[in-house]
Amino acid sequence: MVIEPIAGNMGLVPATKEFLQVLREETTKIGALLILDEVITGFRVGLGGAQALYGIDPDLTTLGKIIGGGFPAAAFGGKKVIMDHLAPTGNVFQAGTLSGNPVAMMAGLHALIQLEAKDFYKKLREKTHLLLDPLREALAEKGIKACIQDQGSMFTLFFGCEKVTCQEDLFSLDKDLFREFFLHLLGKGVYFSPSPYEVCFVSDAHTKENIEKTRDHALEFIKSI
Repeated sequence: MVIEPIAGNMGLVPATKEFLQVLREETTKIGALLILDEVITGFRVGLGGAQALYGIDPDLTTLGKIIGGGFPAAAFGGKKVIMDHLAPTGNVFQAGTLSGNPVAMMAGLHALIQLEAKDFYKKLREKTHLLLDPLREALAEKGIKACIQDQGSMFTLFFGCEKVTCQEDLFSLDKDLFREFFLHLLGKGVYFSPSPYEVCFVSDAHTKENIEKTRDHALEFIKSI
C-alpha cells in the first residue's frame, strides 16, 4: 500500500490519523508493506515528516529533492529487514545516475542542519499564519464559498469548496475564480501556484516582507469580489 499521508497533487488534502492507523493495522495483518510517499511532505510538516505528525510507523518511506537541498536527488528507506535485501548485502540491485551525487548530498546535509535549528518550524508556522489567517477572515467576511487547508508550511486555497476531504469534493471547485486570483497576483509581481489543484509552500527563504506583500495583494482580490 503506497499512499501520500497528506495529498499534494489535488490540493492539500490530509488523511485522518484514524484512516492511516487502519491502513497500518490491515497491512500488518496480511503481511503487506505500508509505504508512505513523503516526497512532498518530507521535512515540510516537521523534521520527522507526516509519519511523525500522525504517529504512523511505515515499512518504507520515499523522499524527493529535499534531501539534496533542492538538487536532483531522491531516496527511499525503511526497516532493516527490508533494506537488507538490497545490494551490496542483499540480492536486489538498485542504482541510479545521480545516486550519492556528492554536490547534492552536501547541499542536502546543510539543508537538514538548518532544519534542526531551534524554533525553525515554529517560525515557519508563524509565517504561514501571517499569510493565511487574514485571508480566511476576509473570505468569511465577504461570504465567499472557499476554504484554505494547511498543514505545516503547506497550504491550498480552494475557491468554491467549503471543505475538501476527497476527490468528489473538488467537483465544485471554481477554476475560473482561481484563474482570476492567480492573474491578479501575477500582475502584482507575486507568482502563486498556477494550478488550483497544486499545493503552495512557505519557506524559510521567504521574508516577512514577501509574506506581507503576498497577503496584501491577495486581500485586494478577495475584497474586490
